[in-house]
Amino acid sequence: MSNIRWSVVVPESTDRALRTYLARRGSKKGDISRFVEEAVQARLFELTVEGVKKRNRSHSQKEILEAIEEALGAH
Repeated sequence: MSNIRWSVVVPESTDRALRTYLARRGSKKGDISRFVEEAVQARLFELTVEGVKKRNRSHSQKEILEAIEEALGAH
């Protein structure tokens, strides 16, 4: 898998806070990139979960559990 270079603009206070946090943890080269990648992945997961919850609001928990059992073949 290849890496893509991003140009990201953040407030100076955010930059300072992140660099201070990473420095306290003994930062190494690439730590900012790893931190941003993990944050993006976590946010995408959070948005996906919110979307699923919103989509499923009209269904009862019983209906959802029955659908899961059916999909897994666990009748």
